[in-house]
Amino acid sequence: MNTVWIVLPVLLVLMFQLGIELDRNAFAALFRRPAAIVAGLLGQLVALPLIAFGVGLLFRLPPVWFMGLMLIACCPGGSSSNVFSMLARGDVALSVTLTALSSLITLFTIPLVMGLVSRFVSVHAETPVDLPAGKLLLQNFVLLFLPMLGGALFGRLRPAAARRVHALLGRVSFPALLLLAALFFMQYARVIVENFAVLGLAAGVLILLAVGAGSLVSRGFRLGRAARRTIVIEVGMQNAAQAIAIAASPLVFNDGEMAVPAIVYALLMNVILLVYLKLLPKSSVGELPDRG
Repeated sequence: MNTVWIVLPVLLVLMFQLGIELDRNAFAALFRRPAAIVAGLLGQLVALPLIAFGVGLLFRLPPVWFMGLMLIACCPGGSSSNVFSMLARGDVALSVTLTALSSLITLFTIPLVMGLVSRFVSVHAETPVDLPAGKLLLQNFVLLFLPMLGGALFGRLRPAAARRVHALLGRVSFPALLLLAALFFMQYARVIVENFAVLGLAAGVLILLAVGAGSLVSRGFRLGRAARRTIVIEVGMQNAAQAIAIAASPLVFNDGEMAVPAIVYALLMNVILLVYLKLLPKSSVGELPDRG
């Protein structure tokens, strides 16, 4: 069974759910708080891929896993990051804006970055890795942009119905992700278990460095506490469903093993960020988000 036929509807649902959250206020932060937006995008789209490249080299990952680690680093988190921002008493409006913007920008940056990575890997691999950039761009357009646009239009035209649908999707999306992770784990259990020491360590180091980078960037821009927490979460949380869809898609790489780093990252990401939430000062509970 090709897991991609399960991940595709999950990804569509997640992006539609994100689209429902978008309104004029979601993009108003572009003009009200440009520093926070720039800091978040720098962390997500620049710092994280560079860190992943360094981690891949440090651990001397085989080409297929090197590609997989870079792929998960290029796929920004979806609606889950908004939920974590809320739990962290962060800036949820900023989280929604960053998630939406990064999802749109990566329609184009993922083909660009992964094209460069595939050429780098091909120099060191026995079999060259080919990236059909046009097909990847088309797949991202269909699986990311169109459902986001559909969700946004639905939210605008039928706000009451959209709120009900969003609440329903909020209840089923996380169990759907867990089901996807379980099915993928069962399919590649042997590979994951036998190589978890290397992959787990590489993914764990990447997550910790991503969290650290988010904190440093936000502090460098002198943002408030709520905005800093949000950017830490946005940089650390990645969209495993999107990474699996690209890796396993017959249109793109058609390589399920390339998606293994994504599922390992997703498992560790939730654990590490839950610990992060647990370590936040208790005094912040119930505080309103600051304006950074």
